[in-house]
Amino acid sequence: MKNQEIADIFYNMADILEILNVNWKPQAYRKAARSIESMNENIETIYEKKGLKGIDEIPGVGKSIAKKTEEYLKTGKIKEYENLKKKIPKGLDELMDVMGLGPKKVKKLFEELKIKNIKELKTALKKHKIESLEGFGKKSEENIEKSLELIKQRKKRLLLGEVYPIVKELIEYLKEKKETKKVEVAGSFRRMEETIGDIDILAVSNNGKKTIQDFIKFPEVKRVLAKGNTKGVVLLKNNLQCDLRVVKENQFGSALQYFTGNKPHNIELRKIAIKKGYKLNEYGLFKNKKRVAGNTEKEIYKKLGFQYIPPEIRINEDELKKKIPRLIDYNDIKGDLHVHTRDSDGLNTIMEMALAAKKLNYNYLGITNHSKTRKISSGLEEKDLIKKIKEIKNTKVKGLKLLSGSEVDILKNGELDYSDKILKKLDIVIAAIHSGFKTDKKKMVDRILKALENENVKIFAHPFGRLINKREPYNLDFEKICKFCAKNEKYIEINAQPERLDLDYKNIKIALKHNVKFIINTDAHKKENLEFMRFGVAQAMKAWCRKKDIINTLPLKEFMKKMK
Repeated sequence: MKNQEIADIFYNMADILEILNVNWKPQAYRKAARSIESMNENIETIYEKKGLKGIDEIPGVGKSIAKKTEEYLKTGKIKEYENLKKKIPKGLDELMDVMGLGPKKVKKLFEELKIKNIKELKTALKKHKIESLEGFGKKSEENIEKSLELIKQRKKRLLLGEVYPIVKELIEYLKEKKETKKVEVAGSFRRMEETIGDIDILAVSNNGKKTIQDFIKFPEVKRVLAKGNTKGVVLLKNNLQCDLRVVKENQFGSALQYFTGNKPHNIELRKIAIKKGYKLNEYGLFKNKKRVAGNTEKEIYKKLGFQYIPPEIRINEDELKKKIPRLIDYNDIKGDLHVHTRDSDGLNTIMEMALAAKKLNYNYLGITNHSKTRKISSGLEEKDLIKKIKEIKNTKVKGLKLLSGSEVDILKNGELDYSDKILKKLDIVIAAIHSGFKTDKKKMVDRILKALENENVKIFAHPFGRLINKREPYNLDFEKICKFCAKNEKYIEINAQPERLDLDYKNIKIALKHNVKFIINTDAHKKENLEFMRFGVAQAMKAWCRKKDIINTLPLKEFMKKMK
């Protein structure tokens, strides 16, 4: 899929235009980039079916940007982008990847210190030249150094949400081949880890050699690293290595089990097998030389005395020691309560989001645009919010209840961005931190608790404010927050946005110990983002959440009682 390649170009164009002090265009490019990168459908397929008109129909993509997209699909380049890059020193655009360095700061670093690439930035940091610049300081230097470390990590591993579309496309591609009998992804992707370092695929085929040939011809393959009759190894265009193994049908279960669990899980399971007189490997479970299990994963776990262990929790954290309760399932969710529309920084209308939610068989959907302080996200003024409350109530979709809400900023003093008079009119009030991330721990906790004390607030969104491999979590006494939420029936959000996954499963476990209840939300900014719910559910599963731990598994009537 070229979706991410095109989105990255438009993000870069926006950054360069901002450095060059061009107005409004950067916002247009960023909006188009967000829309294109979050699409599930391959943009090349859209172009093949509908041409330029199909691209123009993508929310947030106008005629001008559609033509540039077409140009890239035809030639692999965008002339205007190539010209823009010549207007700034080579390497300056890579500085934009450093968290905390926006276009204005990058421009200042260049003008004041002649810094035009990462290498020169590192040199300046070693000499402590940046802390003396106006608008920076010693803390800024420390934050830039941390961000450079995160960039190093980001190059090694991609976000689960970035890898998901290409894995889905590859699996569908292989399933369409007549030789393929079974195909399944394994490894860290099947465990739904938050970042992915490589991709492992297993298949059963009538003709292994032909399946490997098909695999290495997959359009997203950048380079073939190895190929044989039963194994192929490639480097994808996103620079992840992808392995395909073709196995015998009666070994598919044992291979899937072997290549799914993390290393500690597999080592521990093999130790248990040995203690019970068995030998376990990718070919099956053996008693002496006799194969006693391996057609399915369930068969192996049962023979070793275990219930079936879901892939998400095969991480050697109690799953081989304790009885596993009935965990929350991907089909348990009844509604999404954190959704943005084009009335703030989303890309779809209220009706479009509602119809997409209906397709997911949801009972309810909360429209929660940003509050007035979030100017960068087109936050709604109070008068505009009142109009939207009426519009939401008048938007009817059979079988789906639309709820009016807002993602309300927690201001630096702990007050909320709207008056209580306005908040009382809403069905859903989500409180969130979007600024002042460097506040010390005590002040941050006091700020959050003051906001949560408001009787209208029921949900605390993305509690740590982290962006995976981009922004570290802010300093927080999380246990104190958990105790307050459990005592006062406030619900902590598990934000399913791939770049957030906040809470992560380790913090969900901490909250569970304090009897906190959660709401899993997608923070969707376009209708396709509603499918991110699976990533949030996976985090909840990893923490051993049950259905009763997640409030939005409740039917509408019961859910609304919790919101009062």
